[in-house]
Amino acid sequence: MSLVANWSYPTSIRFGAGRIKELAEACKAAGIKKPLLVTDRGLANMEITRNALDLLEGAGLGRAMFSEVDPNPNEKNLAAGVRMFTDGGHDGVIAFGGGSGLDLGKLVAFMAGQTRPVWDFEDIGDWWTRADAAKIAPNVAVPTTAGTGSEVGRAGVLTNSATHVKKIIFHPKILPSVVICDPELTVGMPKAITAGTGMDAFAHCLEAYSSPFYHPMSQGIALEGMRLVKEYLPRAYADGTDIEARAQMMSAAAMGAVAFQKGLGAIHALSHPVGAVYNTHHGTTNAVVMPPVLRLNRQVVETRINAAAAYLGIAGGFDGFYDFVMELRAGLGIPDRLSALGVGTDRIDEMVAMALEDPSAGGNPVEMTVENTKALFEACI
Repeated sequence: MSLVANWSYPTSIRFGAGRIKELAEACKAAGIKKPLLVTDRGLANMEITRNALDLLEGAGLGRAMFSEVDPNPNEKNLAAGVRMFTDGGHDGVIAFGGGSGLDLGKLVAFMAGQTRPVWDFEDIGDWWTRADAAKIAPNVAVPTTAGTGSEVGRAGVLTNSATHVKKIIFHPKILPSVVICDPELTVGMPKAITAGTGMDAFAHCLEAYSSPFYHPMSQGIALEGMRLVKEYLPRAYADGTDIEARAQMMSAAAMGAVAFQKGLGAIHALSHPVGAVYNTHHGTTNAVVMPPVLRLNRQVVETRINAAAAYLGIAGGFDGFYDFVMELRAGLGIPDRLSALGVGTDRIDEMVAMALEDPSAGGNPVEMTVENTKALFEACI
């Protein structure tokens, strides 16, 4: 089976090894003549980034890059990116990297033409209609990890540097005009990042599948996304040059992000404050908190998880699925407790409040309360 395709769902996606060569064409398709490539500091000097800039320069599109992006991007990073975009006279963004680079790149394209503060566009009700849609610049997304799926999302996560609270900024036109999913760009990912980003994709699929809201299309996508992670994440972790495994994980990541419009839950509600306060890796944090959240939700999701286990070829229903998660984590070197990531117990009450305010909390199958959320944090730490 050829793992090369053009998809028009949920946007225009050019999928396949080596397709980064089409970056200049993708910009042209998006109507971008002077792009600003936005990525994180870690990627700024890597070969895959230099190659992308060479492709742009060779096509007469310049080689402008902004890389002042923190692992959990904040409004200061955004302001600096918008300033460079505006001062450079750019007309579009190439969002390049993992979740942080993709999210900030999309938000630079979104905010460059707006006059209101970014927090006015938080994903609450119809706040997105406050934006001047005509002033939103196009963006092309190029993921270099297989985890967040931000390349197919209509939102970006931004941390408030003063409160350390993560906010979801939403607008339909934040969705990239063109996506290049080239699994060759993920070959150089360190094992720990392969594991963390892969478990992020799995968490997106698991929580979307378990969400109580009605969205059968997302539920079906989430189920197949979990299967791809089960089959291919251990392979990608064992051999980073396994292009088939890398490609399938890139698909799973995009599927997770498409699926979670059905909802997320306590895994993300816990992970967001932990990441904001302790600057932990998001996907790895999701993986650590996953088992206690499964235990909390068991009474509500057991029948559904039984069905998922059967589809995934896992014997033993919920218990078999739970054991699979534990074995998968162990095989990927994921720690058992958040304390191994530097998380302490001194700020639990603060994180409980943040978790209950998180947009993901409302999608958890069991209602999150101060009591059960505090117990979750204690179990995870």
